[in-house]
Parts: sequence; C-alpha cells; structure tokens
Amino acid sequence: MWKNKEIISCVIILGMAVMAAGCATSPKVTRMDVAENVDLSGRWNDTDSRMVSEAMISDCLGKPWLNRFFQEHQGKPPVVIVQSVSNRSHEHINTQLFTKDLERAFINSGMVDVVASKDERKELREERTEHTLGFTNAETSKSFGKEIGADFALQGSINTAKDQVKGKYLIFYQVNLELVNLESNRKAWIGEKKIKKLVERPGVKW
Repeated sequence: MWKNKEIISCVIILGMAVMAAGCATSPKVTRMDVAENVDLSGRWNDTDSRMVSEAMISDCLGKPWLNRFFQEHQGKPPVVIVQSVSNRSHEHINTQLFTKDLERAFINSGMVDVVASKDERKELREERTEHTLGFTNAETSKSFGKEIGADFALQGSINTAKDQVKGKYLIFYQVNLELVNLESNRKAWIGEKKIKKLVERPGVKW
C-alpha cells in the first residue's frame, strides 16, 4: 500500500501536470483593427458583410428611382425600412449583422430616412406604453400615432454555390436585394452582388 507521503507526492505531480497542460493550450490573442480584412476559413464574414452592403446601397442610391422620388415629393427624402434578408446558403450567416450594415450605409448616405424594423418597433411601442402609465413626466412622455410610415422596403437573400477538389475549394456568394414601393408593390430597384473565393489548404484531403 502507498504511504501518505507517496500519495501526496503523486497528487502534487498530477496537479503540476494539469497546470502545465492548461498553460500549453492557452490561446494566443492578438488585437486587431476592426477595419482590417482577415479571411481565415473562406466563409462569409464581417468584411464581406460590410463591403457588400456599402457597394449595394451605393448602387441603389445612384439609380433613377431616388431622383424621381425627390421630384415627386419636393425634395423630401424617402423613408426606407430594411426588412429581413433570407439566408439560402449552405452555411450559417448572421443576417442581422448584414441588415445592420445595410441600415448604416443608408443612414450614412444622408439621402434617405430609415425607420425601425418590426421587432424594434414592438419594443419601442412597449416603452411608449410605459409613458402612458404615469411613470413619465407628462411634458416629456411620447404619444402614439406619430410613427413615420415607410415609403420603401428593402428585402433580399444570400445564396451560395460550392465546388471542391482535394486541398482546395471554390465558393461563390450571390446577394440579391430588392427595393419595393410599399404603396404600389412596384419594384423600384433590384441589385445583385457576387463574391467568389478560392480557398487552398495544401496537404488537406476533403
């Protein structure tokens, strides 16, 4: 049978081994500029989301529908709501990040007004309801019936196609967006953006 000293020594050695293993597997973290383009896996990432949104909104705002709206409404900017973008790709894509990039590009252009999404409006209406319960100073409370209706809705989808052989694969993304007049259902603009990536991993068998 083991003596107490031997047991204690064994426990100490095992503890040191566990600590050493933990130190050996500790991740290395490098802080980076968020604007820097980094592509590790080849899959859709924040860089794709930002670049596609900026390019597509720039194309949208450069088309005739906007000037036509200005002329018909004495220079008043159109009101746009960014609706959901469907992920029809083979991979997980955070489409909420993409829709926020679209909203940001619209707002930063200064050419259109953007209203809150359906889920955001629900939360805002709950907050407005609180104003009517007597918790908020009457001079600062906000009333119902003053929301701004959207003139256009932006919606779309993200699709992919993938081709692969040993050690490398080609992935193709196609983003389709449509701007629809909410009153007439007339499509004012249709945009398309394509991305193609070749990912090579020598020595890896797919």
